[in-house]
Amino acid sequence: MHSPGSRAHLILGFDFGLRRIGVAAADSINRTARPLVAIACRDTGPDWPALDRLLATHAPEMLVVGSPYNADGTPGDLSRAADEFAATLAARARLPLARVDERYSSLEASSQLSAERRSGQRRRRVRPEDIDSGAAAIILQRWLAGET
Repeated sequence: MHSPGSRAHLILGFDFGLRRIGVAAADSINRTARPLVAIACRDTGPDWPALDRLLATHAPEMLVVGSPYNADGTPGDLSRAADEFAATLAARARLPLARVDERYSSLEASSQLSAERRSGQRRRRVRPEDIDSGAAAIILQRWLAGET
């Protein structure tokens, strides 16, 4: 993804949900995703002004959005809404966008955060927002590993 001497390219990953959208970041050199924040969704949909501010602040060069599938690989209940979010996000940001299978990413994030809490590595309780941004980091990490 990069050549020696090239600068890091920031990539943002998103875990779409009807209540919140988890966001994570990674760069093309370190290739390690880290949770950032969860953006609230309103009755009318995503908080686009908050997402626009996030894009302006981080100035990513690539976006990755999770694709919700059922365990059997069929599109999940949120697939259509996630597709609409991804298309609108890419158009607003005018950036390339990739999609990654997000199956079990929230469960994996919840398990990781709970384990950190039990071990004392994490002091505060695990909130839904933490799980959402953690799931976004897992989605982004999967993309960095070449998964689709």
